[in-house]
Formats: sequence, C-alpha cells, structure tokens
Amino acid sequence: MTTSPSITLNRAAGSGTLFTGIACGAGAGALWGLVFLAPELARDFSPLQLSIARYLCYGLIAAGLIAPRWRALSRHVTRRDWINLFWLSLAGNTLYYLFLSSAVQTGGMAMTSLVIGFMPVAVTIIGSRERNAVPLVKLVPSLLLCALGAVAIGWQALGKPATGTVETQVTGLLFAVGALVSWTTFAIGNARCLVRLDNISSHEWNLLTGIVTGAQNLLLVPLAIAVGSAGHTAGEWAWFGAVAASIAVLASVAGNALWNRMSRLLPLTLVGQMILFETIFALIYGFIWEWRMPTVLEAVTFVLVAGSVVSCLAAHRAPAAEKPAA
Repeated sequence: MTTSPSITLNRAAGSGTLFTGIACGAGAGALWGLVFLAPELARDFSPLQLSIARYLCYGLIAAGLIAPRWRALSRHVTRRDWINLFWLSLAGNTLYYLFLSSAVQTGGMAMTSLVIGFMPVAVTIIGSRERNAVPLVKLVPSLLLCALGAVAIGWQALGKPATGTVETQVTGLLFAVGALVSWTTFAIGNARCLVRLDNISSHEWNLLTGIVTGAQNLLLVPLAIAVGSAGHTAGEWAWFGAVAASIAVLASVAGNALWNRMSRLLPLTLVGQMILFETIFALIYGFIWEWRMPTVLEAVTFVLVAGSVVSCLAAHRAPAAEKPAA
C-alpha cells in the first residue's frame, strides 16, 4: 500500500525527509531558473525552434540513459502510464516552454518569472483537498504572501512597458498566463502519478517523460522548418545548439530528476511552494543578465515570495510538533 505523502512527511520530518525534499526542490528551482535565460541567449531563434531543439536533446539523452535498463523497465510500464506520460509531457514540457519562451521574448524576464509565481497558489489550494493534507486555513498566510508578490510585479509590468508597446506587454502577459495554467496542470498530475508508481523510480519516470517529449517535438520539426524563414550562419546554429543542449541537460534531465524526487517526499501542498524556488532563481539570473538592481516593487516581491515559502514550511512542521505521541 502506498503511503500518503502527507503522512510520510509528518512521520519523517525529524529524520531528514523534509530537509531532503526541500533541498531537491531548491536544486530543481536553481536549474529551472536557467530556462528563463535561454530565450535571451538565443533571441535570433523563435520560441518554437528553441522548444523543439531543447526537447529533442532531452529525448535523445533520456533514450541513451534508459537503454541499458529498458528490457526490465518496460515490463512495469502500463498502458495507463503511457497515456499519463503523453499528456504530462505535452502540458509540462512542450506547451509550457512554448508559452514561456514567447512570454520572455515579448514581455520580459522579470514579468514572466513572477507571473509564474502564481503557480503555488493554484497547486496549494488543489493540494489542500488531498487526504491528510494540511488544512487550507493554515496555508492562508503563505498564499496571501505569494499572491501579493505576483500582484506587485504584475502592476509594474502593465504600468511600465519598458521593452515595447502596451499591446506587446499584454501579449507577453497572456503567454505567461498560458504557461502558468499549463505547468500547474502538470505539477498536480505528475505528483499524483509519482505517488501511485511502485516499480518505477522517479528518475526513470523523468527519462520516460523525456522520451515521450522528444517524440512529440519530432513531429513539430516540419512546422519549425516552414515557419522559420530567416537564415542563420553556421556559428549562430552552433551557439543555438549549445544553448539547447545545455538547457536539456541542466533543466530537463537534472532539474526534472530533482523535482520528481522531491514530489515523492513532500505533500502536494508543499510541492506547490517549492515552485517558488524557480521564481527566486529566475529573478536573480534576470537581474544579473540585465546588469541592474531590482526595482522597489521587484525587491518587495522577492521578499514576499521568500516569506511565502518560509510560512508554508512552518505550517507543515506544526502538526508533527503538536502530536508527539503519534
């Protein structure tokens, strides 16, 4: 019988499970934050080209890593698992990164990274309905801090169109919202799938996701060729390939493996808050890339986001402290 992740957390909080889960979440966020830089590093290429290149690399690397154990692993992958892998790959990788890349190139890195900061609110609210989850009332302070942070940066993004017209900023915001909805769906579905898996490790699930994602993006290659009419030099293609391969290794292979490990250690209400580490690191990378200090609203948002994570951790540690007899 599979143990509820909420129960696992309360039983093992003193033995390092909580710390390990948070460390994996922070590591995944640090690596995922790099994907916000990729559209800037390869600005001469379209979001579709960047998405396809990244996930083709992800699929090839995943296939190479899983090949030695495929015969034994394939016996445990059911038809239901393949269906789940298909829609999870579509929502969490293909569609998400298309939306994300488009949002960065049209609306800017700061606005995009902080719209994504709304994700924990949705994931945490849905996670609070799980059996044995922390009551939603205890998570209200964390949700309020997260929502206030996202509202603060949204106010700045719409009120000060620094990188284009108001129409361009609104378009970027819509792309960011699309990314938000897409990845929220993935985060919830993937966490629930990982809890049900018995004979497949979190790393193997990540590699299977990579293979399916690569296959999906292979079908998009003709579309990228038809749409991409601008010519590029050999040097530009080499740089583009290096960016795509680096993001595939760091964010997709390593980052996803850490995220899946974390998803098996922490309850869904806390999984949602771990997404904020991506926001924090994306902000840091964005400020370094743009070689500037944060604005007042961005600094306030940074503090609110950090406070949201700390508040959520406190809410999840409280039950174990209140019931020592258990």
